[in-house]
Amino acid sequence: MKLFTKKILKCFSVLTLSLLIVLVGILGVYDYIIPDNVSFFEGDQLPVFMYAEASAVRLDNNDDTVCADYRLFDILPLKTVELSAYKDIQLIPGGMPFGVKFFTQGIVVAGFCDVESYNGEVNPAKSAGLKAGDIITHINGKPAAATADLSKAIEACGGSQITLTYIRGGEAHNVSLKPEKNKSDGKYKTGIIIRDSGAGIGTVSFIDPNSKMFAGLGHGICDSETGELIPMRRGAVIDVTISGIQKGLSGAPGEIKGFFNREKLGSMIKNSECGIFGVFTDIPKNPLSGAIPIGLKNELKEGEATIYCTLDDTGIHAYTINISDINKNADGGKCFNIKVTDPALIEKTGGIIQGMSGSPIIQNGKLVGSVTHVLVNDPTRGYGIFVENMLSEMSKRSA
Repeated sequence: MKLFTKKILKCFSVLTLSLLIVLVGILGVYDYIIPDNVSFFEGDQLPVFMYAEASAVRLDNNDDTVCADYRLFDILPLKTVELSAYKDIQLIPGGMPFGVKFFTQGIVVAGFCDVESYNGEVNPAKSAGLKAGDIITHINGKPAAATADLSKAIEACGGSQITLTYIRGGEAHNVSLKPEKNKSDGKYKTGIIIRDSGAGIGTVSFIDPNSKMFAGLGHGICDSETGELIPMRRGAVIDVTISGIQKGLSGAPGEIKGFFNREKLGSMIKNSECGIFGVFTDIPKNPLSGAIPIGLKNELKEGEATIYCTLDDTGIHAYTINISDINKNADGGKCFNIKVTDPALIEKTGGIIQGMSGSPIIQNGKLVGSVTHVLVNDPTRGYGIFVENMLSEMSKRSA
């Protein structure tokens, strides 16, 4: 009798453990397929994920966030998510190239060059602790916006100590250093290479037909040395002419080559991790499409899609790609994988090349995102960003 009871208990324990493992597995699967933030259009029902429906919607009084509880068959609690409601937005897909010239918010430390002083090679700035990517905002307590401000202060110091205020990692720091006299020209120098402006070429992702605001690149303009986002003071959007293509190869990213024209197309107002944003004076034409609806991340499917981009003087063309590995919780510029499948594009560029960043992605007649990055070892592969992420960043422009 005791042996029989032990067998029953053992079977019960095994069954209980098996059910727990199955339950944990189910919860894990649904935690993956249900995004942390669920998007929907105003007036539509909340999306269903494999029979899991939103059973309750409520307002989080702590931060006024609208949340929903998802349950399986209205019984098993699965996940609490934040909700984002969108109006029926219509945007004009981009695909046209643009140039940007900008001035930084402060003076960027781009690198270092030792000073050949009378005591040998020295570098006062590096010795004082400055690093590439630091943003100098004040000199001796006075605001500094241009490289000329620092050059004048160094020339005027006569070798005496100067104090620099700089931003690193979002925090302000002060450092004092003494410029050294350069043996070759007799001028005082600090040993830093600085810049206060820059320029580049990218592709427009989309345009709001009502406000004329646009988004481009799908990623921010970053410092080439540190990879940090460059803080911008102001910028101009310039017309460009495509002059050639450097084809992308494994280990050697290609690029769209072009030159700036004199015509100013608009103003750039923001540089962010989800792209750059600005306003056009006049909306450029896209012969392939007028305004179309946006596609939310919940609608995005693995499979075929189309990108628009300009690679020569014949204008915007459409090319096929394949979308895979969609991460609906991604909040940056790498939300899903893309692979170029269009033979014409592969023949011309090798795949994705510099300058194509921002190329809009269209699936099932909806604008779903844009191209952001290329895999260096395989130019046919890269990443895309959800259009939602770009729109969310655009809406923060006045915050």
